[in-house]
Amino acid sequence: MDFLLEPAGFDIGETGGWVVDATAPLWQAMLVGLSNTLRVSLPALALSLLLGAAVGLMRLSPQAVPRRLATAWVEALRNLPLLIQLLMWYFLLLEWLPSPDQALHLGHAVWLSKGGLSFPWWDAVHGQWQWPEPGPFNVSGGATLTPEYLAVCLALSTYTSAYVAEIVRAAVQSVPRALLEAAETLGATPSQVRWRVLRPQAWRVAAPPLANQAINLVKNSSLAVAVGYPDLVSVGNTALNQTGRAVQCIAVMMTVYLALSWGLSWLVNSRLSAPAGHTA
Repeated sequence: MDFLLEPAGFDIGETGGWVVDATAPLWQAMLVGLSNTLRVSLPALALSLLLGAAVGLMRLSPQAVPRRLATAWVEALRNLPLLIQLLMWYFLLLEWLPSPDQALHLGHAVWLSKGGLSFPWWDAVHGQWQWPEPGPFNVSGGATLTPEYLAVCLALSTYTSAYVAEIVRAAVQSVPRALLEAAETLGATPSQVRWRVLRPQAWRVAAPPLANQAINLVKNSSLAVAVGYPDLVSVGNTALNQTGRAVQCIAVMMTVYLALSWGLSWLVNSRLSAPAGHTA
């Protein structure tokens, strides 16, 4: 693996705050790719859990309209390949968003355009906030999430939310009705029944498949190469072409993804399942 110490020989368009250029060693370029993978996977995972939980509970609604809307969401997203959804989000962002010189103003100092989503950011070097300002050609200052990043994050979160919704629905329905009725008989309020009885029992059922979805989301982020987002796979492919070390570069990528998957599995087995077992 001595080739990792050689100069990368290429620049990375989106470094997430890292200072890396073509003269940096290859291992630093791969590290930036890993950082970009985590930078898009973790927010997408949080969004998918929130959105999936909401859609899953909507599927249990006694009202027909929200239940049918949730069912349509799940069936549509589960039956479309993730790559197609990723390309759809990417081209929708490029087609529908205005040009950078006509950026949309979203709230306080937040701007959205074909150049990405710009928002205030704390500059640790100068010890002050940087605020985005629209200019004649683009929005400058602050931090910017590129359209490639936004497309990957949206695709991963919406696609995974469909599976999370089914997990939540099945977990809630797996709790015996008699157990809930017993709690009500003992004088528990509806809120206590939901949080003290239903939630921990449903969590015990939902935790393992949710962990699988988290692992799948991280692995699915490798499709980001299709829209030019410089994740681990994109950087690895560039390194492969630059160095000609195909087997070594692929081995590095496989090792990293295996480590991420094992790490998430360990986290769920040792941490996330503990509250359910303790509460039960």
